[in-house]
Amino acid sequence: MIRIANGQGFWGDWLEAPVRLVDEGPIDFLVLDYLAEITMSILQKQKQENPDFGYARDFPPLIGRLAAKLKAKNIKVVANAGGVNPTACAQAVLKAAPQLKVAVVHGDDVFSRLDEFADKGYEMRDMDTGEPISTIRARIQSANAYIGAFPLAEALATGADVVIAGRSTDTALTLAPMVYTFGWQPDDCDKLAAGTIAGHIIECGAQCSGGNCQVDWETIPDMANIGYPIIEAESDGTFVVTKHESAGGRVHSDTVKEQLLYELGDPKRYLTPDCTADFTSIRLEDAGLNRVRVSGIRGGPRPPTLKLSISYLNGWKAIGSLVYSWPQALDKARAADRIVRARLKTLGLGYDEIYTEFFGVNACHGSAAPPNPDPPEVQLRIGVRGQDRKAVDRFTRELIPLVLNGPPGATGFGEGRPPVREIVAYWSALIPREEIQTRVEEIA
Repeated sequence: MIRIANGQGFWGDWLEAPVRLVDEGPIDFLVLDYLAEITMSILQKQKQENPDFGYARDFPPLIGRLAAKLKAKNIKVVANAGGVNPTACAQAVLKAAPQLKVAVVHGDDVFSRLDEFADKGYEMRDMDTGEPISTIRARIQSANAYIGAFPLAEALATGADVVIAGRSTDTALTLAPMVYTFGWQPDDCDKLAAGTIAGHIIECGAQCSGGNCQVDWETIPDMANIGYPIIEAESDGTFVVTKHESAGGRVHSDTVKEQLLYELGDPKRYLTPDCTADFTSIRLEDAGLNRVRVSGIRGGPRPPTLKLSISYLNGWKAIGSLVYSWPQALDKARAADRIVRARLKTLGLGYDEIYTEFFGVNACHGSAAPPNPDPPEVQLRIGVRGQDRKAVDRFTRELIPLVLNGPPGATGFGEGRPPVREIVAYWSALIPREEIQTRVEEIA
């Protein structure tokens, strides 16, 4: 049996979680999931501005902080903190923790190969719209293939204390230690599916151990010290989801079920680079306090393609807000919205979209929100997006004047004009898996 803990669900997650996982009980592997689709484009822009950047810069100082304990307890770290510059990330880790051995997995970054793929006849059509990639080619900022667990397991086999990847799948971070330890092979479909589902359960950190939980959330213990999840994995593919006994939070079949539904498409065919997992085969059993046993998982062969995560520029946006107080807070906010829209129309400005929300009334639930005709306060939040930056910039000048020339009682305008920001859009496409060749590099 091995213990695999996940201490980060995204770049910006609780900095103390990995430290507590190392300090508060036994684990064998610490996995850290930093990347989301939008994160890759942010990192690509950072690398363009500074070739030494392009990775999750929280990661090296964290490893430096933990290095002595990782070594003493023989805990291996697997992370996708490398972003679009895993070599620079590895070098920063070695600078912070020179006593550790670091290995990097390369091959996911295909930004420089897009024209090569196009020349081979791959249209890389958007998986949602069917449009060919040629429609956005000039605006692409980053392109990465999702790689699976086997390259990460190969990196662990070098004896590395820390394995750094770029755009691996979230689930691969947890599956890789099982492949490495148990010697699972690419045709061990049921076991790979089990490891994949284990990774899916813990990939969002404390979201499966009491965080963001709808079930009896008021009674979840000590959320200020919430425990992050641990998988106790067996070689046959069964596993237990748990946490450290001293930590807060709750691990229960209810919390696990909520996480299982996260970002789930066809539950019978959850596709990853490593296998196809059947979520309808999962059997859950509450096996004691903060222990959920998972078994019965079935899987199928890995798909013939890999998914590309591509980001591209898609115009500009700006979002601003004002707060109106009682009486007639909602009427004032709606009047302010009408005024802004009328003034933009008079100026002849066009946008791809103008979108308004009324916080305190319908921003979260839209038309399904319960009636609230006379709230004590309402925040008007209005945004525009479009291809013309000048038009978007002019919108930013139309909101703050309402403080004096619009409905009475406006407040909450401390930021003044809202900033204009580039819109980074997401494009997913498929590529034959044989086009993606990974390699492992030991960094000294």
